[in-house]
Amino acid sequence: QVQLVESGGGLVQAGGSLRLSCAASGLTFSTYTMAWFRQAPGKEREFVAAVSWTGGSTLYADSVKGRFTISRDNRKNTVYLQMNMLKPEDTAVYYCAASRGFRVLQEVKNYMHWGQGTQVTVSS
Repeated sequence: QVQLVESGGGLVQAGGSLRLSCAASGLTFSTYTMAWFRQAPGKEREFVAAVSWTGGSTLYADSVKGRFTISRDNRKNTVYLQMNMLKPEDTAVYYCAASRGFRVLQEVKNYMHWGQGTQVTVSS
């Protein structure tokens, strides 16, 4: 049974930083593209960032480029999202997701495994 467990969310002031973690189990982690999505109240779930099997290829939403960094540690079956220069519009529930294969994709439909989410709130 695949499990993705996010942690690291919380309340932070604008301009601050947070680091999210997602621990995976029940899958061969190194054969999955991993991604972060987010969903704000009343909005659709949106892509944030994705990283390839080896970590050598990444993809970011325009809204977070230059502020967020996705990375992974295949020895620890964990993917991270370092979030810097946070803005109030980054407030959302952040979800970790896994997609079997090597392609770095940004569509929700391509990800078959999801975590429960972690709340990130950025105050102005």
